[in-house]
Amino acid sequence: MSELNGGRYDAGSIQVLEGLEAVRKRPSMYIGSTSQTGLHHLVWEVVDNSVDEAQAGFCTEISVRLVDGDIVSVQDNGRGIPIDPHPKFNRPALEIVLTKLHAGGKFDSEAYRVSGGLHGVGLSVVNALSEWLVVEVSKNGTKYTQRYERGIPVTDLTPCGSCAGNGTLVTFRPDREIFEETSFSFDTLSRRLRELAFLNSGLSIGLRDERAEGAGKSHDFCYEGGIVSFVRFLNESRHALHADPVFVSRETELEDGSSMLVECAIQYNSGYQEETFSFANNINTIDGGTHLTGFRAALTRGLNDYATSNGMFKKSDEAFSGNDVREGLTAVISVKLSNPQFEGQTKTRLGNRDVKGAVESIVYTGLATFMEENPALARKLVQKCQETSAARLAARNARELTRRKSALETAALPGKLADCTSTDPVDSEVFIVEGDSAGGSAKQGRNRFNQAILPLRGKILNVEKAPLHKILVNAEIKAIVTAVGTGVGEDDFDLAKLRYGRIIIMTDADVDGAHIRTLLLTFFYRYMPALIDRGHIFIAQPPLFGVHAGKRSYYAYNEKERDSILEEVGTDRATVQRYKGLGEMNPSQLWTTAMDPVTRTIVKVRMEDAVEASHIFSVLMGDEVQPRREFIQEHASEVRNLDV
Repeated sequence: MSELNGGRYDAGSIQVLEGLEAVRKRPSMYIGSTSQTGLHHLVWEVVDNSVDEAQAGFCTEISVRLVDGDIVSVQDNGRGIPIDPHPKFNRPALEIVLTKLHAGGKFDSEAYRVSGGLHGVGLSVVNALSEWLVVEVSKNGTKYTQRYERGIPVTDLTPCGSCAGNGTLVTFRPDREIFEETSFSFDTLSRRLRELAFLNSGLSIGLRDERAEGAGKSHDFCYEGGIVSFVRFLNESRHALHADPVFVSRETELEDGSSMLVECAIQYNSGYQEETFSFANNINTIDGGTHLTGFRAALTRGLNDYATSNGMFKKSDEAFSGNDVREGLTAVISVKLSNPQFEGQTKTRLGNRDVKGAVESIVYTGLATFMEENPALARKLVQKCQETSAARLAARNARELTRRKSALETAALPGKLADCTSTDPVDSEVFIVEGDSAGGSAKQGRNRFNQAILPLRGKILNVEKAPLHKILVNAEIKAIVTAVGTGVGEDDFDLAKLRYGRIIIMTDADVDGAHIRTLLLTFFYRYMPALIDRGHIFIAQPPLFGVHAGKRSYYAYNEKERDSILEEVGTDRATVQRYKGLGEMNPSQLWTTAMDPVTRTIVKVRMEDAVEASHIFSVLMGDEVQPRREFIQEHASEVRNLDV
């Protein structure tokens, strides 16, 4: 048994971390990580305070600015953080909020009926993890300011001028001793701020990038339509079956006597994907919870009841399943309640038991009213569900054909899988490559013990435009599903059956290769999302250039690296080869640059923003051309490797 402190383990060995010291010692306990995700979480905590002011009816505008030096500021026109002396600590309330955990107005139901954030620790955590933080509060005609460094006040709260209105301005620079990187992403901030504007109708949120590299980028968000506008935004690349989303909004009382506002917006489209996003107090509950369960139950019951009462079912018909009524559905469900019970530290699932029944009742009543008032559209939706139900039976049969039996019969696979020796998914990986030429090089260059190769013939089906039963009869997709081993789709997927711990997409570095990569990512995102969530999907990074000087070869992944190598070895004695396809590499080159775990670079596919991911896939792979054209025009300057 190991000993502590040189053999001494007594009361003196127990450390007590005071104040914000615990936050600096274990920052990931409070903000999830010290990576880019945790860095941006600091901004969310400050913005959440301003949004809480808006939900309480005291704030209409929020402004976020990015400034050179990794500095960010958040300003609102709310009531302003209280500055009068706290009765217990005899210090300004502002200072208590910024220096003590679990201090704030979120615990007072009269001050805030609804709140997001970390419930009383958010602003103090931001302060603790900042190199410096300056707060300005405007109240009653006077502006006050105070400065903090690594959570410690270095000035007193001091009047610094007059003001016309009320509000709070927080400016801070994240601590470089804490965070791995301290540069904020304009796009990451923009996506979340847009989401908050959708969820809080009428609230104006502005974002300004005033950094030298920011090129003056700015976004302003304000949506009077709230989540109805949100659904329209999500559906902009799809053909909607009804012009106006169904909107249900009602306040109800929960079992503990508190009130809850329920809002949902529903719009069906002609596609095959379900896009339902759930929120509780503006927090994206990506793992769902009782509000999502209640919403889905109401939708299934409502459409079944309408079909039954209007004689639309045949005697032999089965009742619609949940999947039947959700195909082609785009929906946003948002609840706002005073006492949310989130499951887990990350708040990704709502756990309040009484929320399910309340949401189900409200949504069912609202949907039933809508269908009674719009019978032609209601029948159209029921008919869509009937078509989906029939396709579900066809898909069930197609899935059976793709199931892996006791042993994988690789010879029968259209994809010509070359399996590996190892059967341990922890050690094994499969490379999905483009074409027989690349497949041949990869098979010869691989480590046969733990590396499998699955060559594809051309481009797989665009799953964004096809129903599941057609997807599963596509030869290339069947090969992928069989090789991976997990099954496919919500009802059939089983992660425990995964055959390879790393699924590596390795395509050519040209336009066709990028398209194939996007098609594959669309398939995994839509039908095997758990593989992305659990970190099993990777993208290989084969080089664009080979620089050969004498007996030595160097590899460059972009033109800048190529030029640097040429400058080092000398252009007179070097030849440059541009690899437009993996098949142009011999097996040893492909092994060294893209497959050898010691020398290769592979990128793990992560999903940081489910709303944005879904929107981008629908824009790039959906039916509507105009949103795709606008996307290409907006992001053309960001292309790193253009194949011409």
